[in-house]
Amino acid sequence: MDLRKLKTLIDLVSESNVAELEITEAEGKVRIVKSPGAMPQVVAAPLVPAAPVYSAAVAPSPIAQDPAAAPAPVVAAPSHHTVKSPMVGTFYRASAPGAKPLAEVGQAVKVGDTLCIIEAMKILNEIEADKAGTVAQVLCENGQAVEYGQPLFIIE
Repeated sequence: MDLRKLKTLIDLVSESNVAELEITEAEGKVRIVKSPGAMPQVVAAPLVPAAPVYSAAVAPSPIAQDPAAAPAPVVAAPSHHTVKSPMVGTFYRASAPGAKPLAEVGQAVKVGDTLCIIEAMKILNEIEADKAGTVAQVLCENGQAVEYGQPLFIIE
């Protein structure tokens, strides 16, 4: 990569709110990481054309994983149904602060009943039950950030 281009990228990262920038080109890969109150650090690595760059991140060695560090997965019995988050956002149990939660443990729900709200990009999205039954568990706390596919409720 051209040194002038690299200097320009470092200056852009320094002056912006971007914390990390990674660029991959034919001649190599450059990663610029800005630490709070410090100049950005540049990590350059030559690109090996025979192996994809993402291979190490996608398939980590099972030996390298520490089973104690991984959180225990929530396991539902086969008769239970898990309602998962359809998006990344903030989980809310009620429609307004101080309001009664939309779904409580032990509450009977029908298909289409609103269980919670997930705020994503300033839009409030109602998450509905996709199976009728009784709410057995609420797996998230009010105001908690949730990821795509994260279990929210278990319905019996």
